[in-house]
Amino acid sequence: MAHQKPGEPRNLRTSVKGPLMFSAFWGVLAFFAVLIFASGGSARAPRFDLAFTGAGIAFIVTLVIAAMLSMSYKDNAEHLGKGSGVNLSSAKKPSHGLGGHGQKPGPVAPHPSDDSNPDGGTS
Repeated sequence: MAHQKPGEPRNLRTSVKGPLMFSAFWGVLAFFAVLIFASGGSARAPRFDLAFTGAGIAFIVTLVIAAMLSMSYKDNAEHLGKGSGVNLSSAKKPSHGLGGHGQKPGPVAPHPSDDSNPDGGTS
């Protein structure tokens, strides 16, 4: 919200409309669900008292959850998307003799294409 300029409309994430519409939808859905299921059939009178109670509870609970989720939103730092990190490229492999993740360094075996012999000659 620090980037909000006066006179400009807010986007849906930072405005109040998003969580209110979301909560209103679930409140209306809960109203009709409770109205249908709480009456116990078509022979009995509909229970509007329970329907309004269920709609109010659903509206408030979803509004609180949506508000908490929107307050916890935070953009990632710019440097996280730039490729900075440890061993992101497989082209640059370490040459210090590590066998794998979590293994202790051991002796490095000579590559089979090495033609050098420690005795000074070739075999």
